This record gives sequence, structure tokens and C-alpha cells, in this order.
Amino acid sequence: MDAARHMAEAQSPEGTLAITDEQTAGRGRLQRTWWAPAGTSLLMTLILRPQLDPRQAQRLTMICSLAVCDAIRGVCGLEARIKWPNDVLIAGKKVCGILTELGLMGNRLEYALVGMGINVNTDFGDAPPLMAPATSLRMETGRRVSRLDLLVALLSGIERRCETLRRGHSFHHEWAGRLATLGQQVQATSGEDRWCGLASGVDEDGALLIRLPDGAVQRVLAGDVTLREHQQS
Repeated sequence: MDAARHMAEAQSPEGTLAITDEQTAGRGRLQRTWWAPAGTSLLMTLILRPQLDPRQAQRLTMICSLAVCDAIRGVCGLEARIKWPNDVLIAGKKVCGILTELGLMGNRLEYALVGMGINVNTDFGDAPPLMAPATSLRMETGRRVSRLDLLVALLSGIERRCETLRRGHSFHHEWAGRLATLGQQVQATSGEDRWCGLASGVDEDGALLIRLPDGAVQRVLAGDVTLREHQQS
């Protein structure tokens, strides 16, 4: 992410990709770490320069998470689901994390960095204690998976969806259909605020809609969500 930010600020064009074979200081949302031994994962950050209002930036996470699901299905034949707002799961276990950071010029979105980490051939039997159950494509398929094949499929899917987004298409219905979070009783936190209720939907900007016990609907654009039954992050 840091390398991509330097390139973005040096006016590298949209579509520039920073990719690495190993991370020694990987990070996720809320200052969480990302464990990825050398040679096992697909680790990259993509520079995008969309014509979007900053409050619409979650749409980029939408299209990239959908492209991750499509690439996993195309290369591995596995069905993946999305945990709001930015994780991709297989059988309830995390296989991919996405982190989107913005570069603003005043109130204008100058660029967005979409960092993606996919557990491809990782063996979590050797992992340190994790905050949430994790898996890899190799663990799910029982075979080594080509990181290059997955990368090509992923970038092709992102490019296709970016072109559609530029034409004004909304992906929130498709994204909602892939969300494992919807229909679940959840607890959402954002800063000092906390809400508990039913995850009932998402809007066009990717905000989670939570139906509270009193029937009111709370819109949560950014935050952390846990399933109340399991209290997992």
C-alpha cells in the first residue's frame, strides 16, 4: 500500500499495480495485521482514479470483491461469499481481505488504492493465532493453485467492472446477493457508536442497513461487524 501510494502521488496512471511475493508488515482494516508467508499468497495494490465522490468509494471495494469471487470460481471452481464490508469467505472462513485507502485533493477523490490479499497456497497449520478462521484455495481444493492464473482472471474482472462502473452501472444488487452478512443478527461498531440488529440490506454506496429492535433502520457506511451468534470479527 505504501509503495502504491508513492506511485499514485507521483501521478502513475490508473491501473498501475504494486505486487509482491512477501509482506513483512501487511496490514488490514482497524490496524489489523495480515499473515502471508513468502510465495504463498497473491498480494497487491491497484491504483484507480475513478470519477466518484469520496462517499461513493465503497463501490470500488464492491467491484473488486465481486471480481475476487468470480476469479476464484473461474480458476478453482469454488463458490465464495463476501462478509461486509471487505472480506471474502469460503465456507465461512476468510480467504481474502480488501483494504481501500483514498487520496483526496480537497473534497475531490484524486485516487484510490485497493489492496487485496488472497490466501492461495497458504498452510494455516503453521499460522500464529488468528482473529478469525482462515483458509486458502489450496486447502479448499486439495491442490496447488496458480497465482498467475488467478491474477489474470482477477485483473480482467476488475477492468471489466470498472468500465461498467464508469458507464453509471450500480453493482449493489449483485453485491448484496453475494453478502454472507445479510439476514444475520449482527453487532456493528463505528468509532464510539454501536448498533445491534438484523443486517437487512445495503444501499448503492455499500452502506449496511441494520434493522434495530425498535424497527428503525440504521445506515452504517464504515465500521466493524460481528455476528452476534458467534461474536467473530
